[in-house]
Amino acid sequence: MKTDNSNVLRLRKLGIDTHTENIIFMRSNCQVCRSEGFTANTRVAVNRGPDSIIATLNVITSDLIDEDEAVLSEVAFNKLHAAEGDLVMVTHMKPILSFSEVRAKMFGNKFNAPAIDQIINDISHGLYSKIEIAAFVTVCSGDNLALDEVIYLTRAMINSGSTLSWNEKLVIDKHCVGGLPGNRTTPIVVPIVAAAGLIIPKTSSRAITSPAGTADVIEIMTPVTLSLEQIREVVRQEGGCMVWGGAVKLSPVDDLIIAVEKALDVDSAGQMIASVLSKKAAAGSTHTIIDIPVGLTAKVRTKEEAFLLEYYFRAVGLAIGMEVEVMITDGTQPVGRGIGPALEALDVLSVLRNEAHAPADLKERAVQLAGLMLEKGEAAEKGKGVERARAILESGQALEKFYRICQAQGGFKEPEVAHLQHDVLAAVSGVVRSVDNRKLAKVAKLAGAPKSPGAGILFKAPVGSTVKQGEPLFTIYSESEGEISYALSYLHSSNHIVELVSP
Repeated sequence: MKTDNSNVLRLRKLGIDTHTENIIFMRSNCQVCRSEGFTANTRVAVNRGPDSIIATLNVITSDLIDEDEAVLSEVAFNKLHAAEGDLVMVTHMKPILSFSEVRAKMFGNKFNAPAIDQIINDISHGLYSKIEIAAFVTVCSGDNLALDEVIYLTRAMINSGSTLSWNEKLVIDKHCVGGLPGNRTTPIVVPIVAAAGLIIPKTSSRAITSPAGTADVIEIMTPVTLSLEQIREVVRQEGGCMVWGGAVKLSPVDDLIIAVEKALDVDSAGQMIASVLSKKAAAGSTHTIIDIPVGLTAKVRTKEEAFLLEYYFRAVGLAIGMEVEVMITDGTQPVGRGIGPALEALDVLSVLRNEAHAPADLKERAVQLAGLMLEKGEAAEKGKGVERARAILESGQALEKFYRICQAQGGFKEPEVAHLQHDVLAAVSGVVRSVDNRKLAKVAKLAGAPKSPGAGILFKAPVGSTVKQGEPLFTIYSESEGEISYALSYLHSSNHIVELVSP
């Protein structure tokens, strides 16, 4: 690259973490800003040889860097395959033509298939800023996507990344729409289903706003960051896997959209359906079971909402060649006892090991889901799926298969919880009438979960139980006194996380 070009700068590394955002830092009086008229927050193209990214400009007015230097965020360095001292050319980015379709949607126009394809393609190539992705998320929120638009979106997201194929007539999977702390059925369901002889290549996500994602919980016990070839080998050996989908870029644009959606606190049924089914299809699934917990403080609050979601899931599944079955379940309180990666992993192992005091509700949910999957996969007669799933679990076959899958993925290790504990005690005696799932999850996050894998909550007061004054409702686990203080400060300002009434 020629150094006499006024658009060329030399890269300097300052170790700046901007998560997934490509940021470039340049002096306000550098030759590029002067010649191109760049100002802060301008979207620019950064080119290094054959590699190119789109980045947002942050302007430096001090002498932190020289006029002929530029700094990239760590994620931008990695995407550009660059090193300190490399020369880059910084230019105006071309207009994003697909964004006119987003503006048209703002005024009531419908998306067609080519429009959705181009929008998703542009997002996946980093052309949309977070603000532009937010605009797309907003116009798709609520009930703004018709069924055909959800189908177009699902197909476009499938095509945005890698896909797996298994040369099998039936490949089964499951997914929970979320919103329920501790609902960690996947590491129990996968070994039951795989032990029954079915193929279940389970890819899961990490937490975005929850105290633990499924991949976070499984990673406590076994590696989850596997390549496509490693996933294929594990499934070839054991019939199933339990891995992080983000590592292999299955529907990768979905992760970008979800991150913005969560930041806006905007829920879109259409985008959620496209998100779930695109990842299942990309993983090669032919049949999928969807768990929809319903409760006042769950993600889905009424059965009417659940029924509408069920219709959409089935219809979109049919359109993309996938058979979808829906289970509507109780979402009024946490499942199991643990909330946080290590604490949830201990619940999972307790169920798999058939321990006497294993959480009965977690076991029952897992058995119900696995039973339906066995019936759909013709590994059990209709009406006999739950019976067979329970037999596989209680005989120890599921535990053996779980260990074998873990070994194939890189080994098994026992979970370890955080060393600091604090009991939250009942102020009065009474019967537990309700539990606020969202507030309880927030306490677990303030305690450090999932960043600190051993942090979180051990819940001890399920709905209907009798609690005496001074007995623990739950125990907070944390790696630092400061995080326990954050959690307790929130507790003192928040009422009725666990509501007690007179017996």
